[in-house]
Amino acid sequence: MIRFRMMPLVIRQVTRHRTRTLLTAGGVATSMFLFVAVQAMQNGVAMATETSAADTTLVVYREDRYCPFTSRLPQYYLRDILTIQGVESAVPMKVVVSNCRASLDVVTFRGVPSEEFSGDYAARMTLIDGDLQQWRRRSDAALVGETLAARRGLKIGDRFDAAGVITYVAAIISSHEPQDQNVAYVHLDFLQQTTDRKLGTVTQFNIKVQSPKYLDSVARAVDERFASAEYPTSTRPEKAFVAQAAADMIELIGFTRWLGWGCLAAVLALVGNAIVLGVQDRIREHAVLQTLGYNSFLIQRLIVTESLLLGLLGGVLGAGLAVGVLQWGQFALTADGVSIPFAAGWTLILFGVGLSVLLGVVAGLVPAWQAARRPITTCFRAV
Repeated sequence: MIRFRMMPLVIRQVTRHRTRTLLTAGGVATSMFLFVAVQAMQNGVAMATETSAADTTLVVYREDRYCPFTSRLPQYYLRDILTIQGVESAVPMKVVVSNCRASLDVVTFRGVPSEEFSGDYAARMTLIDGDLQQWRRRSDAALVGETLAARRGLKIGDRFDAAGVITYVAAIISSHEPQDQNVAYVHLDFLQQTTDRKLGTVTQFNIKVQSPKYLDSVARAVDERFASAEYPTSTRPEKAFVAQAAADMIELIGFTRWLGWGCLAAVLALVGNAIVLGVQDRIREHAVLQTLGYNSFLIQRLIVTESLLLGLLGGVLGAGLAVGVLQWGQFALTADGVSIPFAAGWTLILFGVGLSVLLGVVAGLVPAWQAARRPITTCFRAV
């Protein structure tokens, strides 16, 4: 915007009215905090529900059922599923949640056979701490997602009690898949006996197809196979299943876009108001600067740079604080056993700061243009 040697003058103008500067930066920081939090929710929805060309997972659920408590399928369906053309593997899974309502603190247990888990799931996960072999040996062992572990303060060797299930934390895992970050994987037979006191019933089947081109054909074949059975099924791609299960929650998050736009408007208004007041206070000073050889274009750049600094100060504070709080809290919205994480990181900080700087520049353009157009004689007569 301006040469470096002019920066002390701009900084002096920003710090001259400390109270005004602090109030403006605080307002910008508050608005950017809310905007970044909203954007983190939007990013989480996209990560959890947007399909890609590489997706190869289907979820088989009980027809017309949504909450895991109500979806019951016979485990022997697995034999028929594996015979369908295009199916590479299938994992029967029992899901137990602390509640089916939308909440920031739902605990989700997923019971899976250890052999199928090692073949289909272990490859997409990274072991952060603990021992996978210990999980295989202990019937009550759990592999805990890093988000759930951070939120509950769990570490290796802890006893974990939730939803009437008591487990031993054998390992903490990390995964790029949103549905792996906020769950605890336990042995299928252990979870069946703990909750139902019997074996043979699962909540869903997760099918891995040989190629994305088989997603639709396999889904139709599975539902047709069990259409006349006692327990009919509804089969969808995993991310489409998440989108339907959490439809109300996703709609509510979508509404928060308006809150985000409101935050950006607040940033523009706050910075613009501060710059207008500052320019009004310095009318005679600008006349003196013009007398000393500062041309109108240079005065414009000084004012816009001042506006930029206000936006930068508030943006760094608000965006950094928002991402810090979200990372510390490890928040995730969960409903009906599916999770939507708050996706916040350095990229979101840079985006928030860049946007606040851009808005700061825009907010300073009109006051800068007005100050540059004002005749020197008028400036000296101003009170």
